[in-house]
Amino acid sequence: MLIQLFHSPMDHFEVQSLISLNLPILGYINFSLTNLGLYTLIAIYLSIAFHVLGNNDNKLIPNYWSIALETGYASVLSLVKSQVGAANEVYLPFIYSLFFFLLFANLSGNVPYSFTVFTSGIASIGLSMVIFIGVTILGLSIHKAHFFSFFVPSGAPAALIPLLVPIEIVSYLARSLSLGVRLFANLISGHTLITILSSFIAPLFTGGILSAVLALVPFTIFLAIVGLEVAVSVVQAYVFCILTASYLKDAIDLH
Repeated sequence: MLIQLFHSPMDHFEVQSLISLNLPILGYINFSLTNLGLYTLIAIYLSIAFHVLGNNDNKLIPNYWSIALETGYASVLSLVKSQVGAANEVYLPFIYSLFFFLLFANLSGNVPYSFTVFTSGIASIGLSMVIFIGVTILGLSIHKAHFFSFFVPSGAPAALIPLLVPIEIVSYLARSLSLGVRLFANLISGHTLITILSSFIAPLFTGGILSAVLALVPFTIFLAIVGLEVAVSVVQAYVFCILTASYLKDAIDLH
């Protein structure tokens, strides 16, 4: 009897427990390391390793790692200056750290049979909401009660203010989800496409010489899509930081 097992492409994005320990502490505590936690740690250590390799203080000629690091720093610095303003470079370390964490978390997910951190809705939307709450607290701490003037469009007729204020509030609250949903949707769509294509192409290489030769054409297209997904990983990290910086500017300048 031939049994066929059909697996959903979405199974690849499930958060699964890798190590589970039951500790008799404070009654009963279960400690579990998931693939989400593991690849979050991997992204952090890859970012640290990249900066260690790019440290070129004791060398006259920069190496490839230091050139890449300096390019990344210059890009993030330019982003902060253009979005938040040159007078607010105090937020550069936050945007810089966020960019490289997102970058390596996204890139590590392109390795076959790995897990992408931000294809988890908990991770992407959770990060988005934390940033939203932090930006809101920052705006309140700077402007106090005047912060709520942000929800009143300048130049709006007084008769329309009761209608426009709720719309502005809903639009502002939507930021807490839109930032993470955008990252989540772009990553999961590309990775789902790669998973589906690989499941169709892989059997062709084991089906005989003729099918293996014919599989070279779709395999070339598959490689191009993988390259595109690598580019998307970089772009999405940059876009996420641009939007975060623009939210910071809104909180600081109230416009």
